[in-house]
Amino acid sequence: MHIQLTVNDEFVTVEAPPDITLLDLLRDYLNLTGAKEGCAIGECGACAVIMDGRLVNSCLVLAPQADGSQVVTIEGVRADDGGPNDLQQNFIDYGGVQCGICIPGMIMAGEALLMQNAAPTREQIRLALAGNLCRCTGYQQIVDAIEATAKQRRGKQQ
Repeated sequence: MHIQLTVNDEFVTVEAPPDITLLDLLRDYLNLTGAKEGCAIGECGACAVIMDGRLVNSCLVLAPQADGSQVVTIEGVRADDGGPNDLQQNFIDYGGVQCGICIPGMIMAGEALLMQNAAPTREQIRLALAGNLCRCTGYQQIVDAIEATAKQRRGKQQ
């Protein structure tokens, strides 16, 4: 099946079976391995990407459903110089990065939240992360990193 979509601002056409997931398309056909398969049932958030402006678990989206869509993966989240963007740097600075399985999905959840809400409360940040499981950090550092990024981004807008 012919699937056309824009991934990280690059238009791609992929020939793939109609029964594969967006996660498998990204990892196996486009070599974008940042999204992880943690559970394959949409419970852990390790495979989260932003599709058409919404956070989705790519393990639950069939690749043909993404035809014509705009998809942003963790590989598309970066600073202008190609290094970590402000949210990623805050994850590092606040100790929100440990084993790496959940981090891409956590960052995507944080970016999706900040796209919709420039000044989230800590409770709103926690709710935005509710679909992401982490066994290493205890979440506090991740909430701190997202809160700090929101404050920094608001400061730059003024």
